[in-house]
Amino acid sequence: MAKDGLPRTAVPSAFDTEARWYDRLVAANPGYHEHLRLSARRLGVTGPRLLDAGCGTGASTAALLSVAPDARITAFDASGEMLTRARAKDWPSSVEFVHTPVEELAEVRGPFDGILAAYLLRNLTDPTGQLRRLRGLLHSGGRIAVHEYSVQDSRRARRVWNAVCSGVIIPLGKITTGDATLYRHLRRSVLEFDGITALCRRLTDAGFVDVRAETVPGWQRGIVHTVTGTAP
Repeated sequence: MAKDGLPRTAVPSAFDTEARWYDRLVAANPGYHEHLRLSARRLGVTGPRLLDAGCGTGASTAALLSVAPDARITAFDASGEMLTRARAKDWPSSVEFVHTPVEELAEVRGPFDGILAAYLLRNLTDPTGQLRRLRGLLHSGGRIAVHEYSVQDSRRARRVWNAVCSGVIIPLGKITTGDATLYRHLRRSVLEFDGITALCRRLTDAGFVDVRAETVPGWQRGIVHTVTGTAP
């Protein structure tokens, strides 16, 4: 792990520490919530059972709810403090939150019709193995949408990402929270993660079919992507 990164096992506790500021910081990112809603729409599933894998403070859960208001949504995360923030928000009774890492999921029972996994894979020790685990929670024909940073395949995307991290994300994180560790990790983890070609191949290797990738509009074009796949 590079010096700016965190060990994968330390990431949930880092999010525990930063949870109180998380919503404020992502609100400063133009398009953050709209891009999550876009990925939820690209999932192409409206219920009756949906899974939000790595829900954080509930932004991705809200995105799913916006496109599938009648679905039963289970949302899980490894960070207890992020879940505390999520649970404190106003949700219908059809939404439930579970505290568990994706490596366990004992309390998450499928089958589901669709899964949204936002900003999750990059922070896992075995992304392909966990994608297989998630595929096992889907109906045959069920869909997954992976919403994730991917810049390896684009020199322009890497330049933009480095510039925004150096000039905005890391300084703002330091000013807001007093500690830039998680935000330096964010920069490094994105730079080291799969290119979009490798990410699509990872879903295929995990057993998904009809794998497709699309990016988002705005400054994160070519940086944030939705990769969708279907459980055979």
